[in-house]
Amino acid sequence: MKQRLKARYLGLDLKSPLVPSASPLTATLSGARALEDAGAAAIVMHSLFEEECQKDQQMLHQFLYDREQGHAESEGYLPEPDGFKTAEERYLETLKQMKEHLEVPVIASLNGITRRGWSEHARQIAEAGADALELNVYYVAADAEESSQDVERRYLDILHAVRSSVPDLPLAVKISSQFTSPVHFVSQLKQVGASAVVLFNRFLQPDIQLDTRRLHSMLELSHSGELRERLRWIAIVRAQVAIDIAVTGGVHSAEDVLKAQMCGADITQMASALMQRGPGIIREMESMLLDWLDENEYDNLLQLKGSVSYRNAADPAGFERANYLQTLDSWRP
Repeated sequence: MKQRLKARYLGLDLKSPLVPSASPLTATLSGARALEDAGAAAIVMHSLFEEECQKDQQMLHQFLYDREQGHAESEGYLPEPDGFKTAEERYLETLKQMKEHLEVPVIASLNGITRRGWSEHARQIAEAGADALELNVYYVAADAEESSQDVERRYLDILHAVRSSVPDLPLAVKISSQFTSPVHFVSQLKQVGASAVVLFNRFLQPDIQLDTRRLHSMLELSHSGELRERLRWIAIVRAQVAIDIAVTGGVHSAEDVLKAQMCGADITQMASALMQRGPGIIREMESMLLDWLDENEYDNLLQLKGSVSYRNAADPAGFERANYLQTLDSWRP
C-alpha cells in the first residue's frame, strides 16, 4: 500500500514525498525520531550556521589566550576546554546519532557566509555520513553596487566551492523566488553541480516598533496561500530543466501535496504545519493521499506527477500573463 506513495529525490528512494524541512523539530535525535515514527520519508536537519561556528571558535581562542597570559597560580581555577563543543561539533554529533538510530535518510542543511566556510563545513558533514546536503543560501541583496548577475554569481560560486569539496555528495540548493529569471538560474545551478533545487526560501521580514523606532524580529509561520507562487515555478522549471525539485513553504494539507505533485515536485517539505499541528499530521496526510488516489482511480502518486506542469497543462498560458488577465476579468462587484 505504501509503495503507492513512493518518491525519489537526490538519488534516494523514499516511501512518500512527505519530508519535514529544517526546523527546531529536526534539531535533535528525539525530535527526528518522533517525525520518523509519524511517517516522515526523510529528515532535513536544522541548519548549521557558519556564524555560530565562528563565534565558538573566537570564544575558544580567547579562552586559550587568557590561559596562556594568566598567572600560573590561577591556572588551577580555569576550566579545561576539553568539555567545550563548538556548534559544528554538536551538529556533527547529532548527525551521527541520527544516522545510527534512524532508518530514513538524513539530509543535512548548511547556511554559510564565506566560500571557505561553505566548503569546509560541507566536507565535515559528508564525512559524518549525511545522505545528502541542502545548501540554505539566505542572502539579501542590499548593496546598490551589486548587480543581479553578481548575486547569481555568488550562489554559483558557493555551489562550485561545495561541489569541489564534496564531489560525490548529492546537493540541493535552496533559493528564493527573487531572481529575474528563475528557470535560467536553476539551469545554471544544474550545470555547476546541483542535484536538486528547493523552491523557495522564506525570507523572514522584520517589523518596526513605533514607540522605540527599532526593528522587531518576527517569526510568522507559512500558510497554504504561499504555495501558489511555488506551484507556478515548479511547473515551469519541471518542463525545461531535468533536475529534482522540492517545494517548501505553504504545504499544509494533502491537497497541497497533490497540487505540488501535479506541477512536478519530487517531494514536499513541511515545517510550519508540523510546528502548528504536530508530527501526527504526516499520517493524516498520508491517509488522505491514499484515499484521493482510490477515489480518482490512480494506481500510485507517480502517475500524477507533472500532469499539470507547463508542458502538460491544458492551459499553460495560465502560468504566465494570461493568469493576470483572467483574474482581473473574473472580478464582479
